[in-house]
This record gives sequence, C-alpha cells and structure tokens, in this order.
Amino acid sequence: MDKKKERLARKIYLYLAGLFITSLVVSNLIFQKFFYWYPFDIEIFDNKLFELSVGILPYPITFLITDIISEIYGKKKAVQVVITGIFASFFSIILLLVAGALPAIENSPINDTVFKQVFSMTPLAVTASMLAYFCAQLVDIKIFHFWKNLTKGKLLWLRNNFSTFSSQFIDSSLVIGLLCSFNIISWDLFWGLVLSAVIFKILIAIIDTPILYFFVWLLRKKFNLKINEEIKY
Repeated sequence: MDKKKERLARKIYLYLAGLFITSLVVSNLIFQKFFYWYPFDIEIFDNKLFELSVGILPYPITFLITDIISEIYGKKKAVQVVITGIFASFFSIILLLVAGALPAIENSPINDTVFKQVFSMTPLAVTASMLAYFCAQLVDIKIFHFWKNLTKGKLLWLRNNFSTFSSQFIDSSLVIGLLCSFNIISWDLFWGLVLSAVIFKILIAIIDTPILYFFVWLLRKKFNLKINEEIKY
C-alpha cells in the first residue's frame, strides 16, 4: 500500500473509532429514558415487548462499526477501538462526578437537583454497562473471526449475524442483571427487558447487514483488497 492510501486508511479508521466512542458514551448518558417501540402489541413476562431504554439505540452502531473494522482492518484494530471506547466511558464518569460536585449558581438553567436526578445513576450504569459490553464485544470479535477463518472470508452475512446474536444476548443479560443488582431496575423486569433488548438488537442486526456489505464493498474497492485480505499498517 502506498503512503497516500495508508494515510487515508488511518483517517477512515479514526473516523470509525470516533463514531464508535461517541455512540458508546452517549448510550450510557441517555439510558434512564425509556420508550415503547410498538409494531407488535405483545407482552413477555408481564412487560410489553420492545419497552426499551433509549440507551439501546446507539448500541447496534457500535457492533456494526466493530464488524466493519474487523473485516477491513483485522482483529487487533477492532479490539483496540473497543478498549479505547471503554476508557472513554469510564473517563466520562469522572467528568460527571466532578460536574455533580460543583454547586450550581442561583440563576443556573439546571439546578443541582435536576442534574443529580438525570445523572446520579450514570456511574453505576456505566460500570455495569462497560463490564457487560467488554465481554460482549470480545465475544463478538472472536466469533466474527472464527467464522471469517472458517469460511475463508466468504459469507459475510453469516459471521456478522452469528457474532452479533451471541454477543447481544451476553450484553443484554449481563447489563440488565447488574442494573438489577444495583437496584436501578427491579428484578421483576429482568426477563422482559432482556428478551425485548435481544429481539430488538437481532432485528437491527439483520437490517444493518446490507449496510455492512455496502461499506465493506466500498472499502475493499478503495484499497484493492481481496476477500479475506485486511489492511495492515
């Protein structure tokens, strides 16, 4: 690869990493708001299907990005961006704790009570989320590359969906279990929230498969990569 293409490859990786980190951090900041996605009026374990935290919305983006990086840049680069994202999430906890400790002035648009109401649970949520997320992403990357090696770079849809299905179940069950353990969510909601989250994430993973194919095709064409070939720098 010539120097010009190498610089472009580094720049694209940086942009992908930026999208990944932003999606991950924001998902932990907005998790306390819940919504109901209602294409089906179904109840599971006394909970409506797809009664979900808005924090789930950026999560599929992170798995899509790690799959793109895994396919084009390789396993090592995918693990690097995951670790960087987790570091950024924990750093956001420090910033929130410092911001919460500083007293609001009298004419502040947001007073201390409102600020604490919105962000007081965030450190616990981020801790639970990152423990679950780290395990899920490592499983996702490992399974992705297992199928990539087994199929010799073919059947991209297979490794994309198989890796995502497994990792999303691990992520959802661990993070909701930890949130229940911290008394942020009631244990009565556990199975309903887990199944809703997993089914929602599986549907999104299926929907984003054409997007993955498009970006992989685009990057392979740009850098003249053969199937199963990765950018090395």
